[in-house]
Amino acid sequence: MKSRAVPYCAVAVTATLALAGAASARAATTDQPVVSSNWAGYEVDTNSSEQRFSQVKGSWVQPNADCSSGEGDAAFWIGLGGGGGGNATGLEQVGTEIKCDANGQGTSSAWYELIPEAPVTLDLTINPGDHVSAEVDVDGNNVKVSLTNDTTGKNVTKDLTTDNIDVSTAEWIAEAPSQCGDASGCTPVTLADFGGVDFSSASATADGHTGTIADSQWTGAPLALSAADGSTGGATPGALSSDGTSFSVSYQPAEVQTSDPYGYGSDGGGYIDPTYVDPSYGYSDPGYGWGSF
Repeated sequence: MKSRAVPYCAVAVTATLALAGAASARAATTDQPVVSSNWAGYEVDTNSSEQRFSQVKGSWVQPNADCSSGEGDAAFWIGLGGGGGGNATGLEQVGTEIKCDANGQGTSSAWYELIPEAPVTLDLTINPGDHVSAEVDVDGNNVKVSLTNDTTGKNVTKDLTTDNIDVSTAEWIAEAPSQCGDASGCTPVTLADFGGVDFSSASATADGHTGTIADSQWTGAPLALSAADGSTGGATPGALSSDGTSFSVSYQPAEVQTSDPYGYGSDGGGYIDPTYVDPSYGYSDPGYGWGSF
């Protein structure tokens, strides 16, 4: 991956999420992913200082990770903010996680996070194979996150407030959480072999207009997660469905990863997503980092 980004820091906990750098100003349907160290999926940007997102929705099926190789982690979420090519100030997100322990056992959970606060575990049972629907709504400093296990019919909604709002971008992401906690910064943990995750029913709303990932009112790009040192796996997004609401993200074993899988070269044009970390937190965070171009 190119070391073109300024290394910001990040925070993370048992859940997982991350602030990825914003996608460049490309059509959301472009076939050329930008490269991230911890995000894979799609991100869209209004490219306007006057137009801001107020809502993002999406669904996915919780993967059943192969934990036979030991410890690993993977998070799946939707969110607002965290982009802008290094100009992001926050991230409002909700999602699920699957964590593999040293004994090869996997545990699924649900969480939300409002950067820069730590992730918060939600009281919602999630099992592999469950169909999950998520929504994030932002109105001023008020944030509502909602996660529904459509398989069990259970739902959790939280009405929250934060001064650190960012609604410049919208995302649908599979992520490798980051381990943080000291002055050395944050490092993405080993990505659990989640096989693949299917996102569907993706939409976003900005200034009263609701559209899909491919809506002409905004631009964006697919993001591909590539390991920095080849010691962990990566993940690649597939093409959008014809209606722009669905796509898949596939786990890629470490042996097929390269430092520059899409041929960007050292002159940039791509994107790296080191994580943003504040050493004072001292906990692990799935997501708070972004790159700059």
